[in-house]
Amino acid sequence: MSFQLIPSDINLDFVGKRRFFIALSTAINISALVLLWFVGLNYGVDFAGGSLVQVRFTQETNANAIRSALAPLNLGDITIQDFGKVGQEYLIRFAKAKEVGSIGKLLEQALAKRYGANVAKVVRVETVGARVGRNLRRDGISAVVVATIFMGLFIAWEFRHVSWSFGAGAVIALVHDVLVVTFALVISQFQFDLTTLAALLTVIGYSVHDTIIVSDRIREDAAKRRRENLAAIMNRAINETLSRTILTSGTAIAVLIVLLALGGPILRPPAFTLLVGFITGTYSSIYIAGPVVLFWERRIKVGALSRAA
Repeated sequence: MSFQLIPSDINLDFVGKRRFFIALSTAINISALVLLWFVGLNYGVDFAGGSLVQVRFTQETNANAIRSALAPLNLGDITIQDFGKVGQEYLIRFAKAKEVGSIGKLLEQALAKRYGANVAKVVRVETVGARVGRNLRRDGISAVVVATIFMGLFIAWEFRHVSWSFGAGAVIALVHDVLVVTFALVISQFQFDLTTLAALLTVIGYSVHDTIIVSDRIREDAAKRRRENLAAIMNRAINETLSRTILTSGTAIAVLIVLLALGGPILRPPAFTLLVGFITGTYSSIYIAGPVVLFWERRIKVGALSRAA
């Protein structure tokens, strides 16, 4: 006797609840745009420019003491945060970009005056010029936009024999997913750097994959049940792929929760991005992409009837 996670005869009314979830998603998307404008992402050195230095101490200290020790260097506004072992490892970030070869020595010398020799050791130094940071930020945004558009065009072409509206549904679902992830990153203030951008692009790919699975089942069911209305066909298709969706997304989400909890500070931002993205990608395949197709097709039919009259 085989085990079934989801009963084969399940018939949840996903399409019937579309208005509530579309309203909820719209509110989150608008909030994301407002927060992005007024608060903004916490750009890392990759996009903001400046220097990022990881320092390890052999004794416990605090951010105020480190800031005081580095004051003679005139580094401008310094951001210091715990990293790794609490009280003994810190990330020091400042806007003034320095030469990679010299900044480590300068910091070690300044810290040695405050803590003594061999107490503080520079583990890592990353430096990006302001212009390079702006270019990377622009290229990163362009990559997200281009990936979203071309993914939508691919789905529109793939499902052209059924309806071009599948492409519109995919693009709107992808934009929704990007905005929801952006909303989460602004709220959490996790650092947005190249690894987080890579995670965001992965989310776009995952969301498209999930949308294709659902859309393909809708296409198959539409060919078999030509006399049924589109809403009923969509509901059936979503229910038929529900077991696969829960198993695939659930496995990925479980791994990402472990990475978020145990992966350490470096892995947390991309893991958080992927976690939120996979959840919203699964959600949008059900409650965003499908309803957009349904709305589009009904408008086409109403327009055709009005022209015939």
